[in-house]
Amino acid sequence: MKRKTLAALLCVEATILFVLSIVQSSFSDSFSSIMAFPFEQIGQGLRYLSLSNDLGNVIAIIIYLVLSLLPIAVLFLLRKKRVFVIEDGLLITLSIVLFVVLYIMTNPGSISTLPNSTVGQSIKKTALGCTIYSVLCGYIILRLLRLFSIGGADQLIRYMKVVLICLNLFFVYMVFGVCFGFLLESIASLKANNTGNELLQGTSYVFLVFQFVVDSLPLILNILVVFAALELLEVMQIDHFSDKAISVAKRLSRLCSVALVTTILVGIGFNFLQLMFAKSILTWNASVQIPLLSIIFMLAALLLTQLISESKSLKDDNNMFV
Repeated sequence: MKRKTLAALLCVEATILFVLSIVQSSFSDSFSSIMAFPFEQIGQGLRYLSLSNDLGNVIAIIIYLVLSLLPIAVLFLLRKKRVFVIEDGLLITLSIVLFVVLYIMTNPGSISTLPNSTVGQSIKKTALGCTIYSVLCGYIILRLLRLFSIGGADQLIRYMKVVLICLNLFFVYMVFGVCFGFLLESIASLKANNTGNELLQGTSYVFLVFQFVVDSLPLILNILVVFAALELLEVMQIDHFSDKAISVAKRLSRLCSVALVTTILVGIGFNFLQLMFAKSILTWNASVQIPLLSIIFMLAALLLTQLISESKSLKDDNNMFV
């Protein structure tokens, strides 16, 4: 996937997540959380069909079975192309989980029978959605791990590009799905719990937006780092030992350093800003920013730069003898 295409895809994902977050905050009865999407809505649609008439009930059952058996159908298709591997068992597990989760989502009364009666329905629906996504992500990660273990250098670069693309999709989800959703929840909670104090509310709203920026900034910077890493992989696919590969790797390491320093300084500045306006805000969200992913990327880029540089030197020396 070209970087321009990936950028367009990330913009589409961000827009969808932005809209879903707004919808979730406005229609919480039918949209518990992003993690419950689309299983909660599928369940509501199946319930509507089932209760409409006999034909609708039959259609609902057929759709329910098709959706639940879809991972097993994918497994049969894969089985025709390659041998069965142990992680493929997660596709069977995913079908079983879909059978259970879609049934519960279609019959909301059964949610109350789930363990921990003190937890609300929205949280239980979120947990059910997370269960499906955890199995799906587990299968993808284990499958990629196997591909990494048996692939050559060029294949590893292609697989690494896939991993980086998935990371960017995840970062966008964290910004516009999690952080933005938390911002909307915080604004609603502030408004509901502090009626009649509009002056302090206004300042607090500003600081909630600042908090969103502080939480999102490391993720946004990581997106830029991933794009730089993808550029490096593209160059390495052409020539591992070129001067351009060394230049791009050094640029990646510098970007990681800037991202790391910026994240730390912004976090410190936000905490000091809250101290300065402590009497004017109704919320307090002091935090310590430790961008582990940026640190890992920076160290990996520095190591890769050194390896590429040393490998190129060895290649040049060998070419001189030849």
